[in-house]
Amino acid sequence: MLTLENLRTEQDGFRLSADLSVGAARITAVIGPSGGGKSTLLNAIAGFVPLTAGRVLWDGRDIGVLPPGERPLSILFQDNNLFAHLDVAQNVGLGLRPSLRLSAAQQARLDEALSQVGMAGFAGRKPGVLSGGQQSRVALARVLVRARPLLLLDEPFAALGPALRAEMLDLVAVLARSSDTRVLMVTHDPADARRIAGETMFVEAGIVHPPVVTEALFSAPPEGLRDYLG
Repeated sequence: MLTLENLRTEQDGFRLSADLSVGAARITAVIGPSGGGKSTLLNAIAGFVPLTAGRVLWDGRDIGVLPPGERPLSILFQDNNLFAHLDVAQNVGLGLRPSLRLSAAQQARLDEALSQVGMAGFAGRKPGVLSGGQQSRVALARVLVRARPLLLLDEPFAALGPALRAEMLDLVAVLARSSDTRVLMVTHDPADARRIAGETMFVEAGIVHPPVVTEALFSAPPEGLRDYLG
């Protein structure tokens, strides 16, 4: 269970506030207008944005005092953060050990992750020769080997076409179930939330509203969400 307890943060004059718990659903979507605070929310949870007040709790433990690398989470950005000079296996291996000196057990874990995302035969290829969907799969594999209980997705599939994006969303849902991972997913598209998110949070003007069952939220949206959806 992720709890944001009277969380407040301010960056370049933009203020964000949240006081809620997330975790009833395995996957929770975060939706709202551009500039409303969705990415800031994820960055605050991950520790990339300092808090001015409040706490970030994971299963009752205050993780807001921990540096980003020690928090029980992984974050996946829109650009996937793959290194062009490293091959697929090396990019994934960074999630296990930055030196890339992997033990036999770690190598087996890496191979299993590539297999899970359908990239078993691509270990020696560089990101530049991969399609956008394949790059996304490699980034997901790196998340898998880290084996953190919370995954933050900041629109990593936004640049993909509708069919491929749907495929990647379904893969996230499968991996979340198989690895017992909770997912917080930023999206601009209600269809993404409806496809895989049990609950959805609406974020506008720096205010993070508590999560609501996805279908219930879109069936009877509050005024701000109605305006956003048009």
